[in-house]
Amino acid sequence: MPKQPMSCGIRRCRGTNRLGSLMKRGDFYRVRRPEDDPKRYRTFVVVSRQALIDSGFSTVICAPIFTNGQGLESQVAVGEDEGLKHSSWIFCDNLVSLPKTDLTNFVGSLKSSKLAELNRALGAALDLE
Repeated sequence: MPKQPMSCGIRRCRGTNRLGSLMKRGDFYRVRRPEDDPKRYRTFVVVSRQALIDSGFSTVICAPIFTNGQGLESQVAVGEDEGLKHSSWIFCDNLVSLPKTDLTNFVGSLKSSKLAELNRALGAALDLE
């Protein structure tokens, strides 16, 4: 039987993951085979504003998470407190747009103090300060 094309139902496009939970800014998701990434899976943090996440727009802006960082002002240290297996870094210099439908494997969320660090790192990466 041929595969049916994947449709973007209202629940999915309005910022919900496959479990029906509302997607939030600062949520971590493990994505299978992200474009141009040599790894089989990569974890990303959602950085789009909440109004876009909640809208019918089909994509959100995300920052990738890597195990090695340089401690740059555009990077944020994260780890087990956020649901990861080991210490890692959010790279705000490598922002990507991902379909909401790819963000189905929830890993964890940033606490408010780390979200403030993310905001500063995004400002540094985009030269907004």
